[in-house]
Amino acid sequence: MRTATIALGAAFLTALAACQPGDAANTVEVDLAGGPRVVAASDIEAGRYIVATSGCNDCHTPMYARTGGAQPPEAEWLKGSPEPHTGPWGTSYGKNLRLTAAANSEDEWVELLSTGSSLPPMPWPSVRNMSDYDKRAIYRYIKSMKGDRGQPAPDPLPAGAAPVAPTD
Repeated sequence: MRTATIALGAAFLTALAACQPGDAANTVEVDLAGGPRVVAASDIEAGRYIVATSGCNDCHTPMYARTGGAQPPEAEWLKGSPEPHTGPWGTSYGKNLRLTAAANSEDEWVELLSTGSSLPPMPWPSVRNMSDYDKRAIYRYIKSMKGDRGQPAPDPLPAGAAPVAPTD
């Protein structure tokens, strides 16, 4: 029994040692004093991750909803969408976030995401609760995107107005 206990203890310590960080070049310092945030190799990578996993493309990427959730090429991300989102509020469209980021400084972007409100389906309560670090990471990611920024999304329509169907 004593031999089994010693062997089990040795296995535990070996497993625990394997969980420890390696050399300093492979570790990332994490300062959570400002609250939770996404940690990645860079703030741009953190922004890319947030955009890819938080549903941003659902509304802000052209024709994304029509693909059944297939990830579009990254070159098309966040250019806004002509696909209508209709409800009791009327019809709204996902804004072109590349143009929005281009028109705002980083501090203005953080302020917009911290105080913003607009028509559904934009999840403003969730966005306002993001850390400023994550808001800045999204901004830096969008600003790092190369190529055509796209066109502005259509203006919202009041309740009862029929939206024009998007074309490919």
